[in-house]
Amino acid sequence: MLTTLRNAFKIKDIRKRLFFTFLMLIVVRIGSQLPVPGVDPEVFKKLFGNAGDSLNFFNAITGGSFERMSIFALSITPYITSSIIIQLLTISFPKLEEIQRDGEEGRKKLTQITRVVTVVLSVMESLAMAIGFGRSGYLTQFNALTVIMLVAALTAGSTVLMWIGERITENGVGNGISIVLVINIVSRLPQDVTSLFNQFIKGQTIARGILIGVIIAAIIIAIVVMVVVLQCAERKIPVQYSKKLSGAGRASYSSAGSSYIPLKVNTGGVIPVIFAQSLMQTPVIVAALAGKNGGTGIGYTILNMLSENHWFDRQHWIYSVGAAVYVALIIAFAYFYTSITFNPLEIADNMKKSGGFVPGIRPGKPTSDYLNSVLNSIILIGAIGLTIVSVVPIALNGLSGASVSFGGTSIIIIVGVVVETLKQIESQMMVRNYKGFLSE
Repeated sequence: MLTTLRNAFKIKDIRKRLFFTFLMLIVVRIGSQLPVPGVDPEVFKKLFGNAGDSLNFFNAITGGSFERMSIFALSITPYITSSIIIQLLTISFPKLEEIQRDGEEGRKKLTQITRVVTVVLSVMESLAMAIGFGRSGYLTQFNALTVIMLVAALTAGSTVLMWIGERITENGVGNGISIVLVINIVSRLPQDVTSLFNQFIKGQTIARGILIGVIIAAIIIAIVVMVVVLQCAERKIPVQYSKKLSGAGRASYSSAGSSYIPLKVNTGGVIPVIFAQSLMQTPVIVAALAGKNGGTGIGYTILNMLSENHWFDRQHWIYSVGAAVYVALIIAFAYFYTSITFNPLEIADNMKKSGGFVPGIRPGKPTSDYLNSVLNSIILIGAIGLTIVSVVPIALNGLSGASVSFGGTSIIIIVGVVVETLKQIESQMMVRNYKGFLSE
């Protein structure tokens, strides 16, 4: 990794791209500190203090912007949601599917549609927040002008982040939207490290403090290594291609080479985890913002089951039922997301048209069935890996009483983005005959 980055800085074009990316990320962090007009920071500070750990994950992906109610409070979540919606609609509507197949021109049209949907979602979310906060007394003044200013500021902030992400993709390195998400998560690391230090190491003897620090570091490293393996692991399906030759009045075939179809073990990436976490955390976040995050009764019991902050509590194991539901949702979403993004039948048809076949498998439907069976097996392996990475940090938080926003989901996002960004830098360096760490 260090070798790749060191060699990358020797290339003027890549150095400029890295510098541009760095400047854009500085803009993101500055914007995360600018409060929106019409809000009282002290009121929101008290609100989030009363909400406890219920908003940890949302604070992590927004880089603390939501807690400070800055102009970037919505972060890039509207854009991510918009992208997922368009991806799902592309499968359902033939018109969008036709646009997707139009190559570069179709990609530009879908990007423009995604931008429009992002703005619409930003307006809807910011309007709901403005009205909800106003009715709860969280705004300095609850009137039309304050609501308009708040909606305009939050929508503009989300749109600017979308623009910054696209500019990074175009003029910087890596996927800009993903890098913006990562810098938000990383910005919370100092606070999480301080929290762990104060809770487990501070006040201990030197020997005991060092031992605890080593154990914590070992756990984090083990999770990171597992995520790297999960992100990079793939099943390669061999494919043979035949070349048609004509001679002596008849057709014959000869070998024209071989290739393979790479099927990633973690086919859905972090999307299944985000889907599952968002589905379970939304009621908890709404209740926390409404001040309904405490009390007794069946309603509060259900909310505690949905909140990961109450799982693996040794005094209330009943709440850990939510962890079982969480695991089931991750596995279900892993299969669902892969089914809409990977079409074995289409791949089998394309292989047949180009003269390709899997050795020992007949072209067409048998190839599709074979790919589908292999895919179902590796999806389960990937989903189990995702579950372990996601649940272990939550379990450690619950059993130890720790309170950190940095968990398995954050690690998956960071590692995935770093690996893909380094691969992109590596490919640009390979063009210039540089050797990086991926080829060593």
